[in-house]
Amino acid sequence: MATFELQRTVSLAPAEAWRRVTTWPRHGEVVPLTRITVTTPPPTGEGTVFVARTGAGPLGFDDPMEVTVWRPPAGDSPGFCRLEKHGRTVLGWAEIEVHARPGGRCRVVWREDVRVRFLPAACDGLLARAGRVMFGRAMDRLLRRG
Repeated sequence: MATFELQRTVSLAPAEAWRRVTTWPRHGEVVPLTRITVTTPPPTGEGTVFVARTGAGPLGFDDPMEVTVWRPPAGDSPGFCRLEKHGRTVLGWAEIEVHARPGGRCRVVWREDVRVRFLPAACDGLLARAGRVMFGRAMDRLLRRG
């Protein structure tokens, strides 16, 4: 599996950073060739399921995910969300943490462990680097957009 971690410190309240990175359809607005469909009723919480469809036309794949831990930030307690990937092509997990910092800032951590079925383990390093670039850009865009 390819594992990577991203961290950003931003001038946002933890609740606002949390909202920006856990409003799942927004991910489709910042990840190229991807759209997100939430398949369970709101609000988001443990058990929420959504599918990231990446590709163009008939060429693409689905990345179904389920929220298995949902703890929004509250007071001094950091926010924590864990997603499990249940796809035929993409497997693994992702975690998002939001920590309050002094001066009205917060630190957002995105950790992901991903495996692409049929891709040999020798490709894990390349997959992790690509994930850092792609999700780093997505995370920056999500945190910048209101």
